[in-house]
Amino acid sequence: MLVRCLYASRLTSKLSASLLSDILDQSRRNNPARGITGLLCHTQSVFVQVLEGDREQVSILLAKLMQDDRHQAVTVLLFEEIAERAFSGWTMGQVNIDLVNPGLLLKYFPQPKLDPFTGTGRTAMAFLMELVATGAIGA
Repeated sequence: MLVRCLYASRLTSKLSASLLSDILDQSRRNNPARGITGLLCHTQSVFVQVLEGDREQVSILLAKLMQDDRHQAVTVLLFEEIAERAFSGWTMGQVNIDLVNPGLLLKYFPQPKLDPFTGTGRTAMAFLMELVATGAIGA
């Protein structure tokens, strides 16, 4: 059974290029064997990540992420069964939200910034789906 998990977290320190590279490299190396696909969106202080795959594999990875000391306040925004993947093209795509058009952020959030902790999981997911549709995702 396929599931989609969307979570948000706050970074424990400012995001550096090397930290981001390490996270993406680790995801892209490990996710194919687990059958996990997804997307990592980030600012300098917030992560929003969607994971898709087998329920057990996504749950195991989510448990590991909750223990990762690089971030805190891990909050599950959405966990649902899905008929098909929306992020099947990426072992882990990525988007720097600081580079996204502020108008797109205003479409989904009260301010032109990513604040997944105040909105609904469905709103955050709709924002991510629009990022896919507009081609804003980096491989």
